Amino acid sequence: MKFPIIGERGVFITFEGGEGVGKSTQITRLRDEITAAFPSVEVVITREPGGTSAAEALRHVVLDPSFAPMDSRAEALAFAAARADHVAQVIKPALLRGALVLCDRYIDSSVVYQGVARGLGINEVEQLSLWATQGLLPDTVLVLDLPSGTGLSRVKHPDRLENAGAIFHKAVREGFLMRAATDADRYVVIDASAPVEVVAASISAAVYDRHTGSQPI
Repeated sequence: MKFPIIGERGVFITFEGGEGVGKSTQITRLRDEITAAFPSVEVVITREPGGTSAAEALRHVVLDPSFAPMDSRAEALAFAAARADHVAQVIKPALLRGALVLCDRYIDSSVVYQGVARGLGINEVEQLSLWATQGLLPDTVLVLDLPSGTGLSRVKHPDRLENAGAIFHKAVREGFLMRAATDADRYVVIDASAPVEVVAASISAAVYDRHTGSQPI
């Protein structure tokens, strides 16, 4: 069984959700599982904002508490600039090689954090990111869902966004669930309150079902 490519390129899967939902842990677990099952498949793990030297520098600016307060539009533009460089230098080249790309956050995070929670407008922020990425969308979006208070309680050293307050993060959670409800073909909501192994199994089942037509052994 071969992990399929989509059209002329590889597979692009993004992990989304509020703070403390366990995205990093689950991305690593999925990478290890896919690598073991499909040794010939290149798996690329990356993150947003980040992935390139310029994008990592912008990550520092938008997340470091010392830069608070920051204008919401400046924040949205910084994320879009980081994303443009990330897509151009990392994500698109990997997909053209036929790789499986697993990305910690992508366009949905901007739409939810800046468009919904910051009140800048869903369409406005989405169009900005689509322009920055030349329209590149993930094939599957895994939304790890957890009550915002529970997720924040797991954060040991909060950054500028993690310090945004309970109302902000409640809006973030609601925004992700709203996004997921708009397109069941691309979005999968995962209950992140379950034990790590159970969450990993749910993610594996969703990915295998959508991209191999089978279930993990």
